[in-house]
Amino acid sequence: MKKTVFSLALGTFGLGMAEFGIMGVLTELAQDTGITIPSAGNMISFYAFGVVIGAPIIALFSSKFSLKTILLFLVALCVAGNAIFTFSTSYTMLAIGRLVSGFPHGAFFGVGAIILSKIAPPGKVTLAVAGMIAGMTVANLLGVPLGTWLGHEYSWRYTFFMIAAFDALVILAIIFWVPNLYDKANTRLAEQFHFLKQPEPWLIFAATMFGNAGVFAWFSFVKPFMVNVSGFSEVFMTAIMMLMGLGMVLGNMLSGKLSGRYSPLRIAATTNLVIVLSLLLLFTFGQYKPASLMMGFICCMGLFALSAPLQIMLLQNAKGGELLGAAGGQVAFNLGSAIGAWFGGMMITLGYSWSYVTLPAALLSFAAMSSLLMYGHKKAKRGQANDNALA
Repeated sequence: MKKTVFSLALGTFGLGMAEFGIMGVLTELAQDTGITIPSAGNMISFYAFGVVIGAPIIALFSSKFSLKTILLFLVALCVAGNAIFTFSTSYTMLAIGRLVSGFPHGAFFGVGAIILSKIAPPGKVTLAVAGMIAGMTVANLLGVPLGTWLGHEYSWRYTFFMIAAFDALVILAIIFWVPNLYDKANTRLAEQFHFLKQPEPWLIFAATMFGNAGVFAWFSFVKPFMVNVSGFSEVFMTAIMMLMGLGMVLGNMLSGKLSGRYSPLRIAATTNLVIVLSLLLLFTFGQYKPASLMMGFICCMGLFALSAPLQIMLLQNAKGGELLGAAGGQVAFNLGSAIGAWFGGMMITLGYSWSYVTLPAALLSFAAMSSLLMYGHKKAKRGQANDNALA
């Protein structure tokens, strides 16, 4: 099983590089292709739209092929999408490359989780899935800073060529280390949608979308923010991206440790409040380097500290449709990436300075916190009604 987990972690490493690697080379991409930085930021949105489109389509056909075959197809799409993006010279081809790159993202996590649920010993499924997801956190800690350095020293194209080449190696790992399994769902397709009749799952989807949008409205433009607002030289961006990646790793670990003491709702709502305050402090004190690094680090911690509790809440509120709920969470997460990048870029398009990208970011994060508070109110009200009915 360890080799299977490792091969899946390699896949999520590549996905993390493709999704987050563009933030560190945004200015190089804009300069090389002759587009504005907000237009370059749209490439983050195109990737997210690929995820939104790809997850449900793959779900429709998942029962017709082996899970291993689906994985190989998904990683082949990663290779193709990043290769198209690497060699593109027009805005249209850049957008197509990012769409194709994002298409496999959500489905890979879903298929990987199903495989691990089938081969992991009882009680070890969560640990196995965490091992798979660890690839993405390591990508932010090591892979993205490496890509930032390559983009600064040579070309952003080297960064994405490296990602395509790495994904080609992932294909080999899957061929040799992932067993050939099938997923035959026992629940009717229509029955899997029943949980969506309640408002609670929709509030969690909203919290996931707005929470990710809030951080991404700023983080999508972390390089121009750090250079133009905080006054860092571009040579420091590799170290800065590594610091932000470390924040993501620690945020994921912290929320896991807190889960034994606090409810997922409390962890998620409190984390969103911390993100809101951090973004407002970034707007106010972003010109000071220590404050900029500290607040940015906290925002990135919050981004991945939200992941586990929101996933747990979705599973708790998607009885009979757990896989659909998980896929919906991935769609909401990446739709948030697209919305956040668009809102942040809009501030620059309207003529505001780079520091202003933090304002829509804070507003979106506040919307996420509000969604969670509404969810808590609904759950409490439903629980009280059930108690009254029993009495």
